[in-house]
Amino acid sequence: MKKCHSLSAFFLALILTAGLFSPAALAAEEDSFSVAATAAILVEADTGEVLFEMDADEQRYPASITKVMTGLLAVEAIERGELTMDTLVTLGDDLYTGIGAGGSTQDLKTGEILTVRDLLNCALIPSANEACNALASTVSGSIPAFVELMNQRAQELGMTNTHFMNTHGYHDDNHYTTARDISYLCLEAMGHPEFRSIVSSGTYTVPPTNLHEEPRVLQDTNALVSESKTSGLRYQYAIGIKTGSTPEAGYCLASAAEKNHRVLIAVLLGGKYWYADGNYVEDNYFTESRRLLEYGYNHFSQKTVLDEIEPIGTIRVSLCKEQDYVTVQPESSLYATLPNDIDPALFERNVSLPDSLQAPIEKGQVLGTISISYEGRNFGPVNLVAATSLEKSTLLAVLDTLEQIFSLMWVKILLLVVILMILILVLRRMVFGPSRRRNRRSRSYSSAYRGRKR
Repeated sequence: MKKCHSLSAFFLALILTAGLFSPAALAAEEDSFSVAATAAILVEADTGEVLFEMDADEQRYPASITKVMTGLLAVEAIERGELTMDTLVTLGDDLYTGIGAGGSTQDLKTGEILTVRDLLNCALIPSANEACNALASTVSGSIPAFVELMNQRAQELGMTNTHFMNTHGYHDDNHYTTARDISYLCLEAMGHPEFRSIVSSGTYTVPPTNLHEEPRVLQDTNALVSESKTSGLRYQYAIGIKTGSTPEAGYCLASAAEKNHRVLIAVLLGGKYWYADGNYVEDNYFTESRRLLEYGYNHFSQKTVLDEIEPIGTIRVSLCKEQDYVTVQPESSLYATLPNDIDPALFERNVSLPDSLQAPIEKGQVLGTISISYEGRNFGPVNLVAATSLEKSTLLAVLDTLEQIFSLMWVKILLLVVILMILILVLRRMVFGPSRRRNRRSRSYSSAYRGRKR
């Protein structure tokens, strides 16, 4: 996936509307497929299209998936040049703010010096809560200021049902989100190479620090990318993202996978723990997330809805000597992730083009639009452009100008008057012959000449 510092307005609008037109609604399999969770969503990363959803807008607690936002904001600060991965951070007295008993930590200490890279890995791999507070103070100067930034960024990403109260996800009744909102967050975060590299690594070693003599080997809490604590749960296509669990939230996982050049993002909230009472739980939140991702790969594929080399139609063109029409084609191809049994050839097309044009026309000039729809789902619009250039003929342009001039009513009236006057003069000459004045001159000349006397 390419780096993306911020979503373009067009790309953000597509993500925000994707849930309203889920291609899963077009597939019969959706009626039978489900996951063992309270809420879930599956999204195609390249387009933001929703392939599956279950109570995706139900308000839930995100637990440590909150750390995706913390990591995103830190990476964005690095990309803006405010920090570097190697910036040294001295951990302050606010390190354990808002972290109660049982919170996940890496036993970082006030006064300890780590790099931003170390803190990001501590936060995103073993889910260290105190590392999030340290990043917050480093990025924004204080934890409250950073939490305010978290909520601001959430609104920018379209996370309208989300509110953050802390940097790490330790339970707070006013700290909530939805599966759909988390998908928006993950779509943005996974567009940043530094973030993606960390959450897909599975492990990281923190070098010795001023307060810790030995290196610390971190193991990812996400069993889909790491087998350090689990066996048989790793998913070979997994590339992240983040686990989370509290008694109130249940077991949560935002996961991502890349297979056959397709990246899918799955969010599962309120799932089951993978190991309970000494027994392996078959439908735990790791296996269910993997099953959800495989559902996307097995039942959906990316199809060409509109090909940029496809001729869509022609428009009549005047003032061109070479030809009297121009062919139009899409400005770009249009792709969509669709159920495997859907044929894009059956989709309806709505083409908007003018009846006629005048040369000159440049190749690639936008001449109209095309929109495609299928059972209530809309694709596009896409601009339609000229496939070739057409030059303007000077002679045809002059003739056209004359034609337009002579088509004016006042010009027609003037011409009629002139023609009538000419006709009157001609008739007068025909009836009365040469003018009397001329005749008088002729007679005067004749009478004045008497001839020469002999």
